[in-house]
Amino acid sequence: MVTRERVFELLKKVKEPELNHSLVSLNLVRDLMIKEQSINLTVALSKKEEETVQKIETEIKELLSVLTDGQVHIRFREMTDFERKEVQGKLSGKSNETSNQPPKPHTQPISAAVLSEDAGVEFIAIASGKGGVGKSTVTVNLAVALARKGKKVGIIDADIYGFSIPDMMGIENRPEVQGNTVIPVERHGVKVISMGFFVEDNAPVIWRGPMLGKMLKNFFTEVQWGDLDYMLLDLPPGTGDVALDVHQMIPQSKEVIVTTPHATASFVAARAGSMAINTNHEILGVVENMSYYQCGKCGEKDYVYGKGGGAKLAEELRTDLLAQIPLGAPDNHPQEPDFSPSIYKEDTDIGKTYLEVADSIINHSVNS
Repeated sequence: MVTRERVFELLKKVKEPELNHSLVSLNLVRDLMIKEQSINLTVALSKKEEETVQKIETEIKELLSVLTDGQVHIRFREMTDFERKEVQGKLSGKSNETSNQPPKPHTQPISAAVLSEDAGVEFIAIASGKGGVGKSTVTVNLAVALARKGKKVGIIDADIYGFSIPDMMGIENRPEVQGNTVIPVERHGVKVISMGFFVEDNAPVIWRGPMLGKMLKNFFTEVQWGDLDYMLLDLPPGTGDVALDVHQMIPQSKEVIVTTPHATASFVAARAGSMAINTNHEILGVVENMSYYQCGKCGEKDYVYGKGGGAKLAEELRTDLLAQIPLGAPDNHPQEPDFSPSIYKEDTDIGKTYLEVADSIINHSVNS
């Protein structure tokens, strides 16, 4: 049986050419996914040069050939600025990860580091009035778009009953535990924590309100988020316990409201917007999802759920309509090394739309 431990053990032999240290010791092997007929992974390099990529790709495939007869898919990218700082920390001996010793205790609670306004983390709650409007799809694609813009991003899947973020992002591994803290799973440059990581076989979560609040608090206090620019929270639909806890725990949070153009959906979404206003949460804007269906052959648009719901909601909440996302699904294939069922590629029309939304949010952060 192929295991993550065995894969990493073999890949310890592969060195990053510029730094002359193991890719594994520098934490540059990311997004490892093991399937029945394939092993998929991402490798971050100092410089993504064709000759270097070919050499490392050949070396990795030869090493992993002892584990599987299937395909080994490798995606290469250059290190982010944050990864470069982490690597320099390891090489200078300042990082605890360079040894086999457990991490040193934090000098302050993790919650203080993440939730403190001094940390500079911008919290954005993605809310909706009802389920089924694509709120989680907006969450994952907006998070990835912000990461593509060079931002350090995290997601808390706060929809405790209806968690879906891991599946939507193609995450198959679970968080690791170091000492008393949990290391979130990273995918597409986004750090993720979800109730889905702690439930076996898609079992239902049968909890009352106080237990939900405790789990949400744990996602802040027991997870090692590191340095973040944005934290997105995928809220449950409506205005229940979890949404109220978020409003109380993170008074500085901002919100994006998701609706469809249907009149009833936008009417219900107004309640989530009103809750944000009543608790002094700034609304960044409205995303209208499933705005229309566009024929792939003739280009004609069919407004399946009607028109105007998003614009009307934005007007009622005195905010902007950030985007109108059409009906559709990403044209992704399971054999791709970075396969995710719900993430649109950067060069697609919808992928570009999410980049525009990310730009709007970044510009708002700069100007506020």
